[in-house]
Amino acid sequence: MAQQALPVREARLGKPLGSAGEDMTRAALRWRRTEGRSAGAVNGVALLLPAGEPTGVRRPSPISALAVRPFAVRLAKAGRPEGLTAHVVRYRCRGWNGAAAHPARDATWALEEVVRRYGDVPVCLVGTGMGARAALHAAGHPAVHSVLAVAPWFPEPGPDAAKPDPVKQLVGRQVLLVHGTNDERTDPELSYRYAERAKKINRDTCRFEVHSDGHSLSQHRPEVLALAADFMLGSLFARDYARPVRDALAAPPPLGLRMPLAAGFGASLRH
Repeated sequence: MAQQALPVREARLGKPLGSAGEDMTRAALRWRRTEGRSAGAVNGVALLLPAGEPTGVRRPSPISALAVRPFAVRLAKAGRPEGLTAHVVRYRCRGWNGAAAHPARDATWALEEVVRRYGDVPVCLVGTGMGARAALHAAGHPAVHSVLAVAPWFPEPGPDAAKPDPVKQLVGRQVLLVHGTNDERTDPELSYRYAERAKKINRDTCRFEVHSDGHSLSQHRPEVLALAADFMLGSLFARDYARPVRDALAAPPPLGLRMPLAAGFGASLRH
């Protein structure tokens, strides 16, 4: 079946979140003229990729970007002392759309835009749902140092399914997957199988399970946010990971890919 044509529109980066990114935006013209770095230069970027749908070429609902914005704000706040800024990617369309993989292409465009704006800075791709799959696909870009995939969506396997999602692009990256065990929207077992394949070629891969929680991970939100901030800061700025993250990265499968996220994790990581 022929794919439906994608309307002519462009992906966009949302406004920078975090003082470093705001200062850099105001100083962009001066920075280009002097060909130097301002005192408020960005030292790292968290690129947030929202959820979406399996198919659809209509413009994405603004709700998807709004839903991930609090996550972006939390990460920007945690990384502000290090000079981090965060952006939410606005897709061209709302669907993955099979082999077209539109959100993954938009993520690659966003990475190029980050390099254009900020230069050679490390990037952490942070995706939820379909956005998590896009983040994993786009991880081969040279700017990417790490990937955080929250409740990633993968299509159900079947006789007519495409080849399994690639994992070779994850080599050399720090990779963390997080999934609720009671998720009824995206299958946690599929994310485990993906992590298992990734771990075989990239030892710096781990996965946490949030027991009894669903797709939105709302029951353990503080712990998930703290885990995300700890991983991002450690992967971008060489901070020491919290011990559970270190243990998960070091442990062989299945233990390092089914690491339980303990209650109270957030309280122990207040900076």
